[in-house]
Amino acid sequence: MVLKIANRDARRLWLWTNGLSPTPVGKPDVMEMIRRLGFVQIDTIRNVTRAHHHILWTRNQNYREKMLWPLLQCDRAIFEHFTHDASLIPMEYLPYWQRQFRRLGEKAAQGPWYQSGLAQQEIRNIRARIEREGALSTHAFDTKIEGKREMWARPPHKKALDQMWYAGDLATCFRENFVKFYNLSERVFPAHLREGPSEARQIDWLCHQALDRLTFGTSGDVQRFWDVVGAQDAKNWCGEIPDLVPVEVQSASGDYNTAWAVPDIEERLNNSPAPTKRLRLLNPFDPAIRDRNRLTRLFGFEYRNEMFVPAAKRRWGYYVYPLLEGDRFVGRIELKADRAQGWMKVTGFWPEVPVKWGAARLEKLEAELGRFARLAGIEDISWHAHRAD
Repeated sequence: MVLKIANRDARRLWLWTNGLSPTPVGKPDVMEMIRRLGFVQIDTIRNVTRAHHHILWTRNQNYREKMLWPLLQCDRAIFEHFTHDASLIPMEYLPYWQRQFRRLGEKAAQGPWYQSGLAQQEIRNIRARIEREGALSTHAFDTKIEGKREMWARPPHKKALDQMWYAGDLATCFRENFVKFYNLSERVFPAHLREGPSEARQIDWLCHQALDRLTFGTSGDVQRFWDVVGAQDAKNWCGEIPDLVPVEVQSASGDYNTAWAVPDIEERLNNSPAPTKRLRLLNPFDPAIRDRNRLTRLFGFEYRNEMFVPAAKRRWGYYVYPLLEGDRFVGRIELKADRAQGWMKVTGFWPEVPVKWGAARLEKLEAELGRFARLAGIEDISWHAHRAD
């Protein structure tokens, strides 16, 4: 018989898998959090704090921003590369990342988005400067954008650096004020991790690790987790691994959808705890909500990132945080902050229908806002949006 997983159990499993079940206190183990998630997405926008810091803080609110970057620059415990977006990945995963270097390197060399327009000798000259001078950022070069300057346009040297970075020829050595410094990969990646196993073993490892962090999912969910294997690769893998458990997972609407689960799914169902009742402020790039289709299926919660949507077309706001309480999403909130001046403002608030926002729930939200503000060194919190009645 196919194992059926009720919606509340599916939510509980998903939140536990994402490290969102326990109360987020205790001594932070940053590497353990990154390993559990598989990777942490990084982002240039700093609203109150940058996404990577917020994601880690959500799982342990004793985390502080200074704890992350030494793992890249000093310890070499993590490396930076592309999953579905720029991410920090445990260094021990590097042998299984060789196909991603190859795939993205080939894509960058062929696609107009990444092609720099520089002659091969000019690209070799950029690499030679790094070999000669050590780690350099894009600011060390001065090629200019030709023609119309569009929103995502980048100068030729930046494209050339990215081509080599995607291919694994260059690596992120460190970041300074979030500016990436490139160095030769052999100076960054440990020698014993630079060789990968066979293509088949890489795919098998990546799919196993993806499903382990999903607990249950379709082959599409497995494929999208890392965005390193192809859709057909993931589909073939799900069909070929004999110990995967076929399940039917109930959605928030009550329908059941077929999926695959880890071999110890029943043990996880029995042992995973209910999530804390604390109200939590999630980042728009948090892995628990990154797959919007999965979010809607499990929680019946509609959410989209509107940072790059014209203001007049936004349904909510520019940088909007989902609010999680227990195993359900209870609203959305928009924040703005000026860390230098020490203030944070609530500029938008959208309670989820039909959730009632009485005094007790608002008090929990105020407490979470206070904790979040302290992460950014902010003391002054003010509301410029209508509170729920």
